Amino acid sequence: MNNRTGIRGDQESFFYNLRFMLIVCVLVGNALEPLITRFAGAEALFLWIYTFHMPLFVWVTGYFARHAPQGASGRKVLKQIALQYVLFQSLYALMDVTVFHTPHMKLSFFAPYLLLWFLASHFCWRLLLRATLSWKPIYRLIASILLGVVAGYLPVDGFWLSFSRTFVFLPFFMIGYDYGASIRSYVRTGWGRHAAAILSAGLLIWIGLGGLQISTGWLMGSMTYAELGHHEWYAGIYRLTIYALEMISGALFLAWVPSLTSRLTDMGRRTLYVFLLHGFLVRLMIWSGVYNYIESGLYIPVIVAIAVMFAVLLAQPAVRQAFRPVIEPDISRFSLHRREIFKRSA
Repeated sequence: MNNRTGIRGDQESFFYNLRFMLIVCVLVGNALEPLITRFAGAEALFLWIYTFHMPLFVWVTGYFARHAPQGASGRKVLKQIALQYVLFQSLYALMDVTVFHTPHMKLSFFAPYLLLWFLASHFCWRLLLRATLSWKPIYRLIASILLGVVAGYLPVDGFWLSFSRTFVFLPFFMIGYDYGASIRSYVRTGWGRHAAAILSAGLLIWIGLGGLQISTGWLMGSMTYAELGHHEWYAGIYRLTIYALEMISGALFLAWVPSLTSRLTDMGRRTLYVFLLHGFLVRLMIWSGVYNYIESGLYIPVIVAIAVMFAVLLAQPAVRQAFRPVIEPDISRFSLHRREIFKRSA
């Protein structure tokens, strides 16, 4: 194996390792959310996670979008995302009706169910990427930041088709696509990386001491400025400040990510299964009433450990083998070429 191949292999391993660490953060954040109004420790850990995990997840998604941005492979990915969205939007709605008996439940494909906003946004990010592939990367980045800021002023429901999150997190997708590999090259071993890891932990401590007084809505990116209670003309400056915080926190967190190929890398290749299936487990935990028995912040490490266990469990090869027909269906079954259509109609 030549040096260039080795560097690329380490780079791919780094991104797969990061992807699994981030999906663990997604599960931990979702598991802690019912507790953030009750325990300061849960709120601090939740806020710290949200300063980097979704921006980095979108960044990684943008990096892997380089493999199939357009052409037949790009169209196939778009079809896959659309099919996953329709299928799991239906399955989660069915669970709400049959298991949780949620009142006034209506199936709507215009209001993504919880975590499924990411699929709706991913679909739009790829369309926007395809529309701007002829642009210079710097113009694409500037335009995405402007869209992220301007979108907050529009008088629309931020949850509608994940409108707000699509534009708020768009800059991170473009950065991942255009600059992901070059940014990765700056993550080196040595004292700088150790210092970044310490600063990342220091940010958690600072948040725990009450240093970040902010609505979680700003970090989730799901609401417009008006929905966040800000009607001032300068509300967009707050969005730019949040971008700065997320970029700094995300850059510091990268120091925790190993580059070596390991079991972590292997599980990182199956994060889609963890992402799409973990919502059922989280909803079942909340529905079971187990959170009613948590009376102390001392249970927070237990909740975190269970979330990590769920992530590892759902990333196993056996889970992929069992759910692959649903999560990664054969797109060719849902596609008809023109010749086939004419033959059937003849």
